[in-house]
Amino acid sequence: FFLIDRPAGRVASTRAGADRTTTMRPLTTEETKAVFEKLARWIGRNIRLLLERDDEAYCLRLHKDRVYYLPERLVRAAGPVARKQLMSVGTCFGKFTHSGKFLLQITALDHVAQFAKHKVWLKPNAEMSFLYGSHVARGGLLRMTENTPQYCGVVVYNANDVPIGLATTAQSTAECRKLAPTGIVAFNVCDIGLYLRDESQLV
Repeated sequence: FFLIDRPAGRVASTRAGADRTTTMRPLTTEETKAVFEKLARWIGRNIRLLLERDDEAYCLRLHKDRVYYLPERLVRAAGPVARKQLMSVGTCFGKFTHSGKFLLQITALDHVAQFAKHKVWLKPNAEMSFLYGSHVARGGLLRMTENTPQYCGVVVYNANDVPIGLATTAQSTAECRKLAPTGIVAFNVCDIGLYLRDESQLV
């Protein structure tokens, strides 16, 4: 789906000459590289499965500073919408900073979780702390995918096997076994608590 900002008393015009300056555009080579390198930390070569789907053709598009993942039919449907009035389209995977760095957002969680190579699960008493933005401590770790390397992207699950965020490992699986209960296992990248803490920045 896509969201349209239509102020009261104004109607979106689709006539020739209306503000339709590139509602969305394909990513440049450098932008694509930045997005793929970030996604690869979590899903590796499974990136191709995001775009090479059996149900329909999907793509990545840039709108303002945000990268959206959406079916090509939705790109065509959003075409007549003026750039200033299109708020969101498809699933926002993340955004580019002013310096050109790509930041993965929590809104990409469901798609990343489908293809993630490495995962960690939290004990029930550690879940709320993580959802407030805290890192994962050894004492709150329920289990972890075997052979997970250090500084690797992981999807964080609660004890009920529900994905609740993304993190980067501070230690490998082997090193985690040697940590004290207060030692950091993974650094919080984003979590579903952001939907309450920082909702305005997600779209």
